[in-house]
Amino acid sequence: MRVQGTWMGIIVAGLLVTGCATKPKPVEEAPAPVEVPAPPTTTRGEFLIEADKNETWNAVGQLVVNTPGVEYEGRSQMLDMYTVRYRGVEFLVLTKAMLLSETIRKTTTRVTATTPDGAPIDTNASADLLVMLEQKLPQAIKDVQARFAAEAKAKADAKKKSKSKSKSKKKKKT
Repeated sequence: MRVQGTWMGIIVAGLLVTGCATKPKPVEEAPAPVEVPAPPTTTRGEFLIEADKNETWNAVGQLVVNTPGVEYEGRSQMLDMYTVRYRGVEFLVLTKAMLLSETIRKTTTRVTATTPDGAPIDTNASADLLVMLEQKLPQAIKDVQARFAAEAKAKADAKKKSKSKSKSKKKKKT
């Protein structure tokens, strides 16, 4: 019986040892690093135009509000920008005056786009809108100049007419 008890003890001890043994966890391979593209340093499609910044800003506004597919969301003339959404992408269109220099001898404005946070943007939507603006801006600027000239003339004529009325009133009183 003793032999039988010894064997029984060995079997029970073996079962306990194998039952308590934990299996090693499978080694998980580290996921492959995801390559995040570097943010753009320039905006595709930005351009320079030989024109006054205010005229350019006004012409950009006219084109933006009249272009199908462009959602005009806001503007700030003080910051020289328009907030737009085009093809589902929100971005800012900026018009910045360039300083005259050795290479820039005429009044010139840079037209570019950025993210709402002010970082350069390089999307097909922003690039396509900038290309369209570059093509249409020269004529739009001429239209703005003509409108400004007509408004200035109308204002001068009104002022002249007002002065002549006041002179005629003074003559009638005397």
